Amino acid sequence: MNRTIGLSALLAATAITSVSSATILIFDQRTLWENYVASQGSFVFDENFNDIADGTYASPFAGTAGPVNWSAVAPGGIEVSAGVFSTVNPVPLAFQFSNVAVGGVGGNFFGTDGNFTVVPALLFISLSDGTSYAGVVSNANSFTGFYSSGPSIVSITIQAISTTTTVYATVDNMTFAAVPAPGVAALIGLAGAVAGRRRRR
Repeated sequence: MNRTIGLSALLAATAITSVSSATILIFDQRTLWENYVASQGSFVFDENFNDIADGTYASPFAGTAGPVNWSAVAPGGIEVSAGVFSTVNPVPLAFQFSNVAVGGVGGNFFGTDGNFTVVPALLFISLSDGTSYAGVVSNANSFTGFYSSGPSIVSITIQAISTTTTVYATVDNMTFAAVPAPGVAALIGLAGAVAGRRRRR
């Protein structure tokens, strides 16, 4: 008996689910996520990984996006190529957040092969409170975002699965929703006002 099953059969078996707790909303469009974040009084801070040189790095790997400190953990290490952030081994990729309360997190989450080519994969994305999302992703522009109206989001874990090839959890354009300290928020507002004046000239 052949125990190998195709991706479509795996999807039928898992019934592509989206599970959300009472205080977590899940979005599949970045614009909607950003609009909702703004309606909640939070600011958006982006991490596109473009400032990280191509190469392999030890885990954990740390960075910042505005006031958000993030740390990426993957057994075996982290690999970066052309601003795309992934794992060295086909293992889950976890991000942990600190410094400020993170109310929302999102990004382009997908699976890649050993050459950083996007491959169709079943993605499992989970937060520290147990909220999870599962779905098939076949392109690098697919967005998944979360927003918590309750406790802060302190971590997110991405796992990519394929029955046809080795696949690596990969992320690009990660974005955070946070309410920074009042002084920082005032500076952000001032910067926006100045930018707005410059655009109108």
